[in-house]
Amino acid sequence: MIRGGTVVDGTGGPARRADVGVHQGRIVAVGDVGETGAQEIDATGRIVAPGFVDPHTHFDAQIMWDPMLAPSSLHGVTSVISGNCGFTLAPLAPGSADYLIPMLARVEGMPEATLRAAIDPDWKTFGEWLDRIEGHTAVNAGFLVGHSAIRRYVLGADAVGRTATADEIRQMVAVLHASIEEGGLGLSTTRSTSHSDHNGDPVPSRFADRDEILSLCAAVGEHPGTWLELVPSMDRVFSDETIDVMVSMSVAARRVLNWNLMVVRAGEEERATRLSELRASDEARERGGRVIALTLPEAMGSRLSFGDAILYDTITDWHDVMVLPHAEKVVALRDPGVRRKLAAGVERDGYRTYTDWATCTIGDVVAPELQQYVGRTVGEIAGVADPFDTLLDIVVADDLATGIEPKVIGEDAEAWKERLDLMRDDRVLVGGSDAGAHLDMMKTFAFSTRFLGHTVRDEQRLPLEEAVHLITDAPARLFGLRDRGRVAEGWWADLVVFDPETIDRGPVRMVHDLPADGQRLTAEAVGIDHVIVNGVPILEQGRPTGAMPGRVLRSGRDTDTVEVDA
Repeated sequence: MIRGGTVVDGTGGPARRADVGVHQGRIVAVGDVGETGAQEIDATGRIVAPGFVDPHTHFDAQIMWDPMLAPSSLHGVTSVISGNCGFTLAPLAPGSADYLIPMLARVEGMPEATLRAAIDPDWKTFGEWLDRIEGHTAVNAGFLVGHSAIRRYVLGADAVGRTATADEIRQMVAVLHASIEEGGLGLSTTRSTSHSDHNGDPVPSRFADRDEILSLCAAVGEHPGTWLELVPSMDRVFSDETIDVMVSMSVAARRVLNWNLMVVRAGEEERATRLSELRASDEARERGGRVIALTLPEAMGSRLSFGDAILYDTITDWHDVMVLPHAEKVVALRDPGVRRKLAAGVERDGYRTYTDWATCTIGDVVAPELQQYVGRTVGEIAGVADPFDTLLDIVVADDLATGIEPKVIGEDAEAWKERLDLMRDDRVLVGGSDAGAHLDMMKTFAFSTRFLGHTVRDEQRLPLEEAVHLITDAPARLFGLRDRGRVAEGWWADLVVFDPETIDRGPVRMVHDLPADGQRLTAEAVGIDHVIVNGVPILEQGRPTGAMPGRVLRSGRDTDTVEVDA
């Protein structure tokens, strides 16, 4: 029994004082309940809300060694969707792990040594992999089936480098059918030039032609409780061809397609970019599909590094240098000729937030003699010298380990007005945290507490009831998560009890607590008292209980079909 709290039920309706009774994993009473519970939680002065739903994560690897999925669960997340962007660890043909593990490390910013130390790939089918997780997770976790994994499973090494034959497409469709029947939630894929493997080649899904993509999408539509996920392009303005592919995928599957990620910044040029992206949703409606953009409820802060080179490798003329072996990359970045070539590539690309070197901040360093630069912008350090040369001098002296933090764009009043309008647009969903990926880069893993604390309470940008709806019921309904996302009788008891006066994300810091001494960014959750999954507390007074009540969310069993009018 959770007694005396203020219930914000996830629907967007007004908050109300109510007790919440839970029995055998379900909510059995909401209101003034006289019965005494076998376990009583005093929620006086607290909010009782549905557990937060994170629709875009990459916990496929981390769940193998960390069933708590920290820090997400500590910040109130009770259900996650992984297997996004086409990248999964199943299905797995003999020898495929030798490609998929370093590919995943490269594209999703995970330490390869950590993955190799913590993952024992003894499964073959998608269902065998899900069975490994079932019963060994604190939160509910659902997984899309990754296109690149399917391609590697069928084509082997030829998955990179060529289109598939008609027979190979039929084999991939059969593998996808089997994977969804075993619990996969649908198909994820990428066409983005930002996704290259550890060899510097495009990832397998980028070699798929239109017939392959639409054949796989049509297969998804034959199964209940499924959907599609896509990273469509790195282009700031979507081309007609990109929009046509997105819409055709949704129509072929008769399912929702969500894509990652709509970035919000102020200015007419940025607004024109978003209008081109939303055109995909409008055309989908006209053709009988449904396309939804994911956007974060905050301006994105990040940490980049020349060591892993994510994003830097997409700049014109940078790719060949960024994929060099570590020692060779250090030598190259010392070379004045290479530096001139890289600087010219930036000039040809035009302005990007993360290449405005003077406004970038040195976030962290390894070499003690470089500590004097931490917290200072490159422009301040450089003075009258060239900021790019100054930055590379620091990076090379630090053996490429330097954490570089681009200036955060999108926190001004104009950008926030645009962001709020988008979050209230039925073509857009709040999501895109990427939790579990880019472990030393992304600061969005704690989006829930940051949103409810800083944005809702401190900045008062939107009501608490609306904010809770956006990160609970809204994603649950879009993806058809059965009986999840609301505080309602008969629904699963996924609940968060938090203090509205203190909830927030603590300071982000770097820790070395992954297997094989891998590093990641993390932050403590502030104001989260209790987290309950399927009626069982996994966090009590802010401390993990060790319980593992989470379910693998399997298509059809745990999800309902969200129809589109195709």
